[in-house]
Amino acid sequence: METGATMKPHPLQSDVWGAFKSRWGWEPVASGDLPVASEPLILKRKLPYSPFSILYVPKGPVFAYENGALRREILGELERIARAENAILIKIDPEAAAGWGVDPVKESAVGAAFTADLEARGWQYSNEQIQFKNTVEMDLTLSEDDLLAAMKAKTRYNIRLAKRKGIVVCDGRPDEFPLMGEMYRATAVRDNFGIRPSAYYLDAWSSFYEAGMGHLLIAKHEDEPIAAVFLVQNGERSIYMYGASTHKERNRMPNYLLQWEAIRWSKAQGCTVYDFWGAPTEFVESDQLWGVWRFKKGFQARVVRHIGAWDYAPRPFLYKLYAHLLPKYINILRRLDKFS
Repeated sequence: METGATMKPHPLQSDVWGAFKSRWGWEPVASGDLPVASEPLILKRKLPYSPFSILYVPKGPVFAYENGALRREILGELERIARAENAILIKIDPEAAAGWGVDPVKESAVGAAFTADLEARGWQYSNEQIQFKNTVEMDLTLSEDDLLAAMKAKTRYNIRLAKRKGIVVCDGRPDEFPLMGEMYRATAVRDNFGIRPSAYYLDAWSSFYEAGMGHLLIAKHEDEPIAAVFLVQNGERSIYMYGASTHKERNRMPNYLLQWEAIRWSKAQGCTVYDFWGAPTEFVESDQLWGVWRFKKGFQARVVRHIGAWDYAPRPFLYKLYAHLLPKYINILRRLDKFS
């Protein structure tokens, strides 16, 4: 998607996400006179024991990225909002494509122009990418047979193997969200990544589910849950936003069938895009998402590279202090239960 204007904004730009984040330390900020089709979600977090704040526009703003005059007008308004809110920085990570593919990469002229505008106005590329910079998208307008035929042979084989080995995928219920949470925590320990408190995820999943945007799928063997995915749908896009599994029955390849059934469910809902939600920032084995990429690569979907997160800092000196000292500051606050 070149402009981000042909589909609904990302779910992280929804009112549902704004209401959810307001229960976890963030405050939605009025967007002023931004000339966009839908009011962007701008989140504000006050820094404890200071008069300053940080602002974040998750997966936004969304507008016709190819419109140069509009780009510059919106950036100017965001800069004004940052100053008015006494912010050390405002961070954006719009779904503007920088290019597609791995080797070779097809560059996006719109992404290059957007990046040039950001640099010209003093925005800085951020190494602190809150969301995944790159992702993988599958075209769901193809038939199921064509989607299977396009996959790598090993992926197709593992999907069929899981069926033969007795893996069954079924719809999950809200009362099974805690089960998903337990599996998610086990996955984090096994794969060595940090996660938030269980209550955070239960709140997020419940919020999307109650808004008609969330769907849980669970893979079972002999009625025992062994893996799960939580999908978030907004308009024609379905996103594989959370996935989890236990250590059990991994030789039966449950995650392959679970992913295929998630794709089939999304297609049945009328979605035209299935977003695998995350790919390596750099496509090298040292990237922390390399193992995840090897799994997703087998589905032969398109790699989408975004321009990434960018910061505007009204107070450059404080921004430098923020970049160097904030991680230690936050660790202290977390020990004092002041930051989550």
